[in-house]
Amino acid sequence: MVIDRAGLAAFLRRRREALQPEDIGLPRGPRRRTSGLRREEVAARCSMSADYYARLEQERGPHPSEQMIAAIAQGLHLSLDERDHLFRLAGHSPPARGALSEHVSPGLARIFDRLQDTPAEIVTELGETLRQTPLGVALTGDATRYTGPARSLGYRWFTDPASRALYDPAEHGFLGRMFASGLREALTRHGPGSRAAHYTDLLLARSAEFRAVWDAHEIGLRPKEVKRYVHPGVGPLELHCQTLLDPFQAHHLLVYTATPGSESHEKLRLLAVVGAQMTSTNTGLA
Repeated sequence: MVIDRAGLAAFLRRRREALQPEDIGLPRGPRRRTSGLRREEVAARCSMSADYYARLEQERGPHPSEQMIAAIAQGLHLSLDERDHLFRLAGHSPPARGALSEHVSPGLARIFDRLQDTPAEIVTELGETLRQTPLGVALTGDATRYTGPARSLGYRWFTDPASRALYDPAEHGFLGRMFASGLREALTRHGPGSRAAHYTDLLLARSAEFRAVWDAHEIGLRPKEVKRYVHPGVGPLELHCQTLLDPFQAHHLLVYTATPGSESHEKLRLLAVVGAQMTSTNTGLA
């Protein structure tokens, strides 16, 4: 496919102008004259330079990669149809939809963008973290930094003992069974050749513990509403986890809160204050 530079530039401009600051959790300053978002605001959301993004809107610059187009589609809160159109304009075939897709829907993204003062994350059905709020990173570490099968918390649970350190030891047995149960459900839905099948084969080969819980054939285990953590910075935490599901993309928005007035609530407030420091010194958390 050939890049349509004029079409790409026009589409990017229209979508940027249609997206308002409040749509992405930004305050609308009294001196804002720009219709929609500024180019530099979009570029920052897409983790690229403002100059690079500006050149795309000016029909200049290099041919953007699939990864770059995916980041722009996410940053502009595009729908799946809009995302696919953007990929074609850029000369690429659109990615898969459904459970294999990592494109967060605009509705889920808008909710997520309003939760920046709360621990929250968006994960796939296989436990791969797509997005985290700053306080979410302070709570569990940067889970988006992993690559390959290690992106899945369930996979790390059975292959990396350090991944368990954040969780109350009393919950370890249940969590292992729950991860195996969820993987079995995904494997049944998507069948041989799926990412779930690949993760299953790897874990069966690498982990005797996984083989034991897998042989139990448990189905339907769900996360408990109250999650118990042992955070290296603030100590034990009891957090309630609320889940919002996007059924079309099989993505879950997880939001963690503490009971007001509780010790965990005070610790979350402390974590919010020292979150930047905790993120930089505890990047090994998962």
